[in-house]
Amino acid sequence: MPDWSAGFGGWNPGEAGAQAALELFLDHAVKHYAQARDRPGVAGTSRLAPHLHFGEIGPRQVWSAVAALGGEGQGAAAFESELGWREFCHHVLFHFPAMAAENLRDGFAFPWRDDPNGLAAWQRGQTGFPLVDAGMRELWTTGFMHNRVRMIVASFLIKDLMIDWRVGAAWFLDTLLDADLAANSFNWQWAAGCGFDAAPYFRVFNPSGQGERFDAEGTYVRRWCPELTRLPDKWLHRPWEAPAAVLSQAGVVLGKSYPAPIVDHALARDRALAAFKALRQG
Repeated sequence: MPDWSAGFGGWNPGEAGAQAALELFLDHAVKHYAQARDRPGVAGTSRLAPHLHFGEIGPRQVWSAVAALGGEGQGAAAFESELGWREFCHHVLFHFPAMAAENLRDGFAFPWRDDPNGLAAWQRGQTGFPLVDAGMRELWTTGFMHNRVRMIVASFLIKDLMIDWRVGAAWFLDTLLDADLAANSFNWQWAAGCGFDAAPYFRVFNPSGQGERFDAEGTYVRRWCPELTRLPDKWLHRPWEAPAAVLSQAGVVLGKSYPAPIVDHALARDRALAAFKALRQG
């Protein structure tokens, strides 16, 4: 039987691995964390989440180490804020243990759709939206997904496909190395608009726009969607709009070498917003 965890290299479990990850972050990425944390193509995050989840290092240890640096400005402050959000998630789960399975907002009766084909395409990284596909492939291969991309793939499942947030949360729990019940449930409810401090219902991430903004050079997408490697940056995040000659030169055949989009994002966005509007009026 093939080893499904073969791609999980690079992680060093245990206290020594956690300390090494912390020291690497403090030596390099923390200074630029405020900006780099949103760019999936660079090593701009701490990669401490699995170590924190399994108790190989404590949040107070991490906080103290970052605070002891001094003078790291916005990078350290932004990281400490994210660490605080993690602890808040645990606080919410402690006081609302049903958060993992029930909407925190009363009366959130969103008209979820049953779409097994769409779900399977999302899980396999075959949606036709390069940034979404790159994130889902990274997750399946490595057990990790960049935080910015997590928000984008969650928005796509919930608002483009209108699939219940609990389905996405369950998939993340099955596949993430840092599968933390509190943070996972809280953040999926945030994306769906039914939790504490939830995203505004009208916020629907555009996968192409997000890719062009945060992966402009295509480093991330080309790594995880190698079939698109030869596409020019201009078309990388929206290959369905590329001229036929450009696709041909890049060796891309939509629907064969790379999937055509499974939804029209603009129409899907309008559908989701109409459903949210009806829910609010009701």
